[in-house]
Amino acid sequence: MKNLFRVVANKISVWTGTATVFLGAILIVIVWATTGPFFHFSDTWQLVINTGTTIITFLMVFLIQNTQNRDGKAVQLKLDELIRATKGARASYVGLEDLSDEDLSALDKEFKMLTQSPGAVRALNKLHEKIEEEHARRSSLRDRAAHILHHDHNDIDKNVNKHL
Repeated sequence: MKNLFRVVANKISVWTGTATVFLGAILIVIVWATTGPFFHFSDTWQLVINTGTTIITFLMVFLIQNTQNRDGKAVQLKLDELIRATKGARASYVGLEDLSDEDLSALDKEFKMLTQSPGAVRALNKLHEKIEEEHARRSSLRDRAAHILHHDHNDIDKNVNKHL
C-alpha cells in the first residue's frame, strides 16, 4: 500500500506541477467567474469554487508532504554519503537532522565561529582561488574545443568545394 501511494503521489505531484494543469486551473477560475452573472453571484455559485478549491488543497497537502519527505530524506542520505566518503569530515555529522533545535543552534554557532577565525578565512580564500582556477581551465578547454571544431568545419568545407 505504501509503495502504491508513493508511486501515485509522485505521478500526481509531477502532473500537477505542469504548465498545462496550471493553465487548466486558470481556465476553471475564468469559467467560474464568467458564469457569475448567469447565477446572479449566488451563495451556491460561490460555494462551488470554495468547496472545489478546499478539497483540492486538502488532498494536495498530503501529496506535497509525501514528496517533500522523500526528497528531504534522499538529500540527507546523499549528504551523509558525502560526509562518510570525505576524508577529514566529521562522521558525527551524519544524521544531524535528528538533533534537537538547541543542538542544531549550537552547531550553527560553532560554524559561524569557525568561519570568523583567520585560518578558516584563509582556507575559504584558497578554496575560492581553486574554484576560479578550475573555472578558467574549463573555459579554456571549451574555447579550444570550439576553435578546433570551427577549423575542422572549415577544412571539410574546403575539401568538399575542392572535389566539386
